[in-house]
Amino acid sequence: MSEPTFELFHAIADPASAKVRSWVVDHDFTEHVRFRNVSYPEVQADLTARGGVGTPALWDGATLLTGAEAIIARLVAHADVGRR
Repeated sequence: MSEPTFELFHAIADPASAKVRSWVVDHDFTEHVRFRNVSYPEVQADLTARGGVGTPALWDGATLLTGAEAIIARLVAHADVGRR
């Protein structure tokens, strides 16, 4: 199994984070997304180092995307490319 393509920075109690986590699980996309809980200091430090301040945030290795709707749209686009 290869490394996940994306890192999802999330907070357990955050409704927007829960929406993205649910989408990932419901669409069987867990092999592509690594969940990173910002309650851990090292994860929060990684988010901050990537320019992030809140959750949810999605890192693709080059760009940090924020907001549930934008993140889900990005994941849908990635999934659509893989089906072609």
